[in-house]
Amino acid sequence: MHDDAFNLAMLILRVGLGIVFLAHGIKHARGREKTTKWFAWLGFKQAPLQWLLSTATEIGVGVLLIIGLLTGPAAAGAVGIMAVAFWTVHRPAGFFITAFMREGIDVEGWEYVFTLAFTASALAIAGPGDWSLDYQMGIEHVLDAWWGVVFVAGSLVISALQLATFWRPNQGADATES
Repeated sequence: MHDDAFNLAMLILRVGLGIVFLAHGIKHARGREKTTKWFAWLGFKQAPLQWLLSTATEIGVGVLLIIGLLTGPAAAGAVGIMAVAFWTVHRPAGFFITAFMREGIDVEGWEYVFTLAFTASALAIAGPGDWSLDYQMGIEHVLDAWWGVVFVAGSLVISALQLATFWRPNQGADATES
């Protein structure tokens, strides 16, 4: 259906983005205690639950993007993760990724999460290309274009609900006790 240049571009985009999220998920899985404390430090209630959901989402998004399965929803999941990261961690540091110290922890600007979120949004809208499991299963046409927009918008709503429900800035370590 698509030409080879488009298919190659979508494969590269999916695999590259998938590797980033899979790597982050594996890092968080291996550093459960550290990541849980970090979520608590950020002000998340139920920090262990945040660790579990974040880690599972990052790993799931990574694998799905790499293999090209449910690409639109997976890309939207990446957008949601980056929206939460933007709002809770990176927004106060400004645009540029150059880190500064906050309470002894490096905090980076939102340039990186912005780039990942917009790349994932474009992927959700453009679709996975023909070199994907979505295409092989015949479902790529129901997961891209306007559905991609719907998935991304939905992920932003879910991220806002997560923040409204679980994030209490300036509570720090108290978040692990709830």
